[in-house]
Amino acid sequence: MSIIVTVKEQQLIDFSTVLAAAVHDMKSSLNLLQQSIDGLNKTIEPENRAAQQLLSNAHYESSRLNTGLVQLLSLYRAEMESLPINEDECFIDDLLENIFITHEHYLGHKNMTLEIEQTPGLVRYLDQDLIHLLLNDILVNAIRYGSSKLLVSAYEEDDWLFIKVEDDGEGYPSKMLVNNKIEMQDIKLVNGRTGLGIFFARLIASAHRRGDKKGEILLSNGGTLGGSVFTLKLP
Repeated sequence: MSIIVTVKEQQLIDFSTVLAAAVHDMKSSLNLLQQSIDGLNKTIEPENRAAQQLLSNAHYESSRLNTGLVQLLSLYRAEMESLPINEDECFIDDLLENIFITHEHYLGHKNMTLEIEQTPGLVRYLDQDLIHLLLNDILVNAIRYGSSKLLVSAYEEDDWLFIKVEDDGEGYPSKMLVNNKIEMQDIKLVNGRTGLGIFFARLIASAHRRGDKKGEILLSNGGTLGGSVFTLKLP
């Protein structure tokens, strides 16, 4: 007599690991795509406005997709409640310069100028990768919805670091200003926009704490250029 024993092994999938691997692969492809976009920019004549516009759209969408992938991974790891950060010394002028270099071609495609005003020698301990991601997403949208000018400013006031991104567009929709605090349950797809970027920015800002102080973001209209004003405030 023979006995056949069937053993069913349940393999638990570590979704965060799978997600991290998938994001890594997709980001690698996006990096190659963005390099191709930069390469095309050098071969197309400035007079070819149709091609320049297509490149501008490609840069915007690839940047948004890259940001979305990182947001997805970070939000999952944080379980949408808190966000672990890795703080280190950061020179603010280098941070802003790197962001400008990233979008220099995009600004050229849109015929826009970007001015950076900052207090010299600003140094802070913060998670540079997350703050770069935050400001990158805000700047991409400012370029998208602005008209011809952008202003990024950085300064200290009462031991707080302020970084502002302003444009000369039509400003934030009134509904976004009224509902300035976007919670996870408020994220909905409306007119192609979810509000996830603002939620993520708030999550990053509030993860930076000093004693009983924590970072925050502020949305308003007007400012120096008359359009939208995004303010990051860090302790």
